[in-house]
Amino acid sequence: MDRTTFETELKRDGYELKESSMAAGTINPDHTHPFDARLFVLSGEITLSHDGKPHTYGPGDSCSVDANTNHAEEVGAVDVVYLAGRRAAA
Repeated sequence: MDRTTFETELKRDGYELKESSMAAGTINPDHTHPFDARLFVLSGEITLSHDGKPHTYGPGDSCSVDANTNHAEEVGAVDVVYLAGRRAAA
């Protein structure tokens, strides 16, 4: 998927979109969000862990986390820059 397609799908599906970043080495232990989230990595890497299973995302990768889903986040050795979409939980 490319950035344009990601942005188009988010707008179509009712997500608010913004570009953001997290510093290298950031660790956010298990937590939840009260909203559905989608992420598209522009640069760097981020690892999301759900049910103890880590998955690393790099440039051009996208993922989603449903509202109230327990997960952890860990940024790699360089800052991660990404597009983030948020949508109120149904």
